Amino acid sequence: MNFTHFFHSLLTIINEMSPYILLGFIIAGFLHVFIKPQMMSRHLAGSGVKPVVKAALLGIPLPLCSCGVLPTAVSLRRQGASRGAVTSFLIATPQTGVDSIAATYSLLGLPFAILRPIGALVGSVFGGVSVQKFAANDSIVEEAAGKCHDGECEAGEPESKTSFMAKIGEAFRYGLVDMVGNVGKWLVIGLVIAALITVLVPDELFLGLADYPLLAMLLMVVVSVPMYVCATGSIPIALSLIAKGLTPGVGFVLLMAGPAANFASMMILSKSIGRRSTLIYTASVIVTSLAFGLMIDYLLPRGWFMPAVSNYVASCHSEFGLFETMCSIVLAGLLVYTGIKGRISQKEHSRLVEKSKINNDMKQVFYVQGMECAHCEASVRKAIAALAGVDSVSVDRHAGTAVVEGEIPAELVRGAIFDAGFTVKE
Repeated sequence: MNFTHFFHSLLTIINEMSPYILLGFIIAGFLHVFIKPQMMSRHLAGSGVKPVVKAALLGIPLPLCSCGVLPTAVSLRRQGASRGAVTSFLIATPQTGVDSIAATYSLLGLPFAILRPIGALVGSVFGGVSVQKFAANDSIVEEAAGKCHDGECEAGEPESKTSFMAKIGEAFRYGLVDMVGNVGKWLVIGLVIAALITVLVPDELFLGLADYPLLAMLLMVVVSVPMYVCATGSIPIALSLIAKGLTPGVGFVLLMAGPAANFASMMILSKSIGRRSTLIYTASVIVTSLAFGLMIDYLLPRGWFMPAVSNYVASCHSEFGLFETMCSIVLAGLLVYTGIKGRISQKEHSRLVEKSKINNDMKQVFYVQGMECAHCEASVRKAIAALAGVDSVSVDRHAGTAVVEGEIPAELVRGAIFDAGFTVKE
């Protein structure tokens, strides 16, 4: 392998993405701080198409992966959001996000950046309406949603008073630390795969498939569904595949199907919203991806989608700009920092687990299934910490454990974890 070509391709993609993805992370932080589930749920109650459309529009800019969106969806359901609206939110949110839309624009150009949220909107509305019509009794766990009936919810815990400047700081912290920690692993994997495709895959390998776009799209579905790749991490892979000869429509299928319709998310969803709703969810993602992919290849001018790819191929042989290089250095520093921080936290949590087993003190260890990202981890931690009698709680998604200290029955902790959208392994 030509390592010089590999690293140059890798740095080219990073430089193209880094300014936009940093901006997307910061915007994501502000959305996280200033848009709360309580605010969203007021617009998502009731029947009909209107709440379903609102749910899609609210979910499209939110930067949540297919596992991280589940606790938010459960919270929305508990606060009165309709079944169809929650399903629409579940479909739209993992496919896009302000960070991935910005990164899509940076690498693939404006047409892809516009069509991606439009595709998410169409697929989520189709799925939400279908669930309302065909899976009315197969929705978000009603036992966990028992606090709300027809949009009237019990009063939740009062929101703490936080200064505006503190919220600004929290927005930057969430965007540049938590968000980077959430997508960092998958972003790096996507970048490395993209660079390997650029270096190792012969240009003529995909030329035959380019003559049969539908077959190539179906193969892309087969490949992308078992994969877990976030909305941002799929972008460099799609760019490299298009640069090697696959059609823009095939690349679009990867962008839409990969982040939302994977085995990990479907297993979690099946336990939470039921099998019929999960089948509708998956079918909506796949059918919409294929429909938009075919539209791109057969109805829209190819010239709309190829300039960005051509620019990428040309930039592989050009020098790097100062601003882009500085943004790439900042992004790399954030990735290293969050990686080290996560590793230290994981080791501290593991020591806490072993200590609780040896001392047999007031600490209880719960094995939580379904945590895949920092958002999942934070949701479980927040749900347990809100219980009366809990003195401290430590959660680690890598080990799949939660260590709880305090005089509190285990059944209450299991119930809080279940209400947050996860299950506890006995």
